[in-house]
Amino acid sequence: MRKVVLYIAASLDGFIARSDGSTEWLHDEIYTIKGEDFGYSEFLQSFDTTLMGHSTYEVILGFDMPFPYPDKANYVFSRFAGHTDTEFVKFIHTDATGFVQQLKQQPGKDIWLIGGGQLNTLLLNHGLIDEIILTYIPRVLGEGIPLFAPGAQETKLKVKSSQSYENGFIQVRLGK
Repeated sequence: MRKVVLYIAASLDGFIARSDGSTEWLHDEIYTIKGEDFGYSEFLQSFDTTLMGHSTYEVILGFDMPFPYPDKANYVFSRFAGHTDTEFVKFIHTDATGFVQQLKQQPGKDIWLIGGGQLNTLLLNHGLIDEIILTYIPRVLGEGIPLFAPGAQETKLKVKSSQSYENGFIQVRLGK
């Protein structure tokens, strides 16, 4: 069975984006380590499908670059049924948990849960996240979009591994 992996970064106070959805703070020059991508290139090879909420999709579209996952199956979850599928994205308006359960049963590589907080919480509460790769950024935002939205159920996870980087990043792999 395919795994759903939440691969994401968060501030020390648990926010994945500012309140307006911006993530520019993740790309601050002070965090750059020449030749280091924090496992991202290897991770990109491990999945063939992405899942994201509509707000996260809008943030990605706002990046000054072409759509970053053209070779993957990309699903955007939205409560608004008026969205039209694009060349790279299929919009899902039905039961997200049922859709993800079916997707996990299909053949293929792992599934990247890109976010955001509401979708993360929904899939967590239904036991559909198999692994979390969380990179803590040494910054306190004070407010923003939390990693998990209010209503997240208590979930016990095991630390599979952790790695610290010279720029202060700490990456933790967690699983059931």
